[in-house]
Amino acid sequence: MSGRREPGAAGAGKGAAGRPGMAGGTQSRRGGAAGGKDAARGRTAGAGAPKARQPRSARELALDALVRVDRDGAYSNLQLNAALQESGLSRADAGLATELVYGTLQRRLTLDYWLQQFIAKGFAKLEPWVLSLLRMSLYQLVYLDRVPPHAAVNEAVTIGRRRGHAGISGMLNGVLRNAVRQLPQLKAETFGGEKNDVRRLSLRHSYPEWITERWVADYGVETAELMMAAGNEPPRSSLRVNRLRISPEQALLQLEQAGFHASLSEAAPWAGVVVARGGNLTATDGYTEGLWSIQDESSMIVAAAANPRPGFRVLDCCAAPGGKSAHMAELMDGHGEIIANDLHPHKRALIESQAARLGLDVIKAVSGDAAELPEHFAHASFDLVLLDAPCSGLGVIRRKPEIKWTKTPDDIVAIAAIQEKLLDAAALLVKPGGTLLYSTCTIAGEENAGQIDAFLSRNPEFAPDPEGWPAEVLAPLQAAGAAADGSGHFGGTLQLLPHHFGSDGFYIARLKRR
Repeated sequence: MSGRREPGAAGAGKGAAGRPGMAGGTQSRRGGAAGGKDAARGRTAGAGAPKARQPRSARELALDALVRVDRDGAYSNLQLNAALQESGLSRADAGLATELVYGTLQRRLTLDYWLQQFIAKGFAKLEPWVLSLLRMSLYQLVYLDRVPPHAAVNEAVTIGRRRGHAGISGMLNGVLRNAVRQLPQLKAETFGGEKNDVRRLSLRHSYPEWITERWVADYGVETAELMMAAGNEPPRSSLRVNRLRISPEQALLQLEQAGFHASLSEAAPWAGVVVARGGNLTATDGYTEGLWSIQDESSMIVAAAANPRPGFRVLDCCAAPGGKSAHMAELMDGHGEIIANDLHPHKRALIESQAARLGLDVIKAVSGDAAELPEHFAHASFDLVLLDAPCSGLGVIRRKPEIKWTKTPDDIVAIAAIQEKLLDAAALLVKPGGTLLYSTCTIAGEENAGQIDAFLSRNPEFAPDPEGWPAEVLAPLQAAGAAADGSGHFGGTLQLLPHHFGSDGFYIARLKRR
């Protein structure tokens, strides 16, 4: 991994850039600067907080964010973005804080493996903020070559003295100096001596063994390792061009003139642009004027695979913040009707804001339980129904690394039951000859291929629709080997993996009602 993570405005919601980052919510990394809630643990809400209100350093801000993610179940992207906006940190210091939060969360299992060798009494008696400080400091020592070891140790000891007492600062000093003495071994460790593939990959890439075991079983050791390594990389900044107003090539030129380093997306060259560095994409004239929207490349493929036509009546069942609804409206040339529903009433404003910025008046935002939509709309009344279902989020670990530690196999079982209910409800609303498009941002088979197989067995009037995929959308996916089964056949569904294009892991199934 090279470069560095950079701070700034975060994209919101499904398919948007999900971490703080100067380029539309993502960040580069190194050399410079969806999940559930964990049970609260340790002390009260004030645990580990500064004793007096004062400007926080980059490391203190990162520590506070890590404590809140670990103890309170806060979302890393939202917590860090809010803290950075009010911090007053320089760009370099904000970049360091961002790197520390995401890197420490990503590498937590491996960091804990090493720390347990340095702490004779184990973690049981450590206060949450002390453990977070140890993890963050060891992350700097092992993974950030630009941070001098003495600086990482001294800053940790200073924070420990200010927030705790002499005993804590002394323990921090002893543990971290021991780690410094063993840095050559730690940096060179690949766990190659571990004979068990699951254990070796789990320690090398810092994933819980239950996820590692699943991916090895489903995809084999080599592909599982590629997926895991990709999940530890920073997410890329990408935008979707509004082709009603501008072409991807024109967007590239405008971005380059504004100082961005941009290129056409390999996954979605028909509308996607990847931005390497340059600044906050939501502050650009092109964003304000509705020329483009911030969206992950994999997420762009969902609406494109749905292939809505002008004049269609469309239902987006779980629409907030509105990116896919807006994309479908653009593909419909602004002609037709899109009902954009979301469970939470306060998210209607997000959908309406997207539509207004892009000048799309065919979108009508509503709120309600997607499972109850057949009670509010006539059955078989939509040409296209999109169900971008709630899911475990295992495809967006690079954006929300805490998912590794907050999700469990039981969560997958529970969310799959909800998806089944939503799918059956959505199916009732599709016209004969119409399309049901199902998508998730996960890699769990129960939520994806298994879910669709079970749905088709219950609903024989539906069938996969490979012919309905636009050729320009399918071509780059087939070239990358992401749109074919073991025999090389494309059956209308696909599982995008994080290493295919460096985008989010997504599952997409296009089904047609006979």
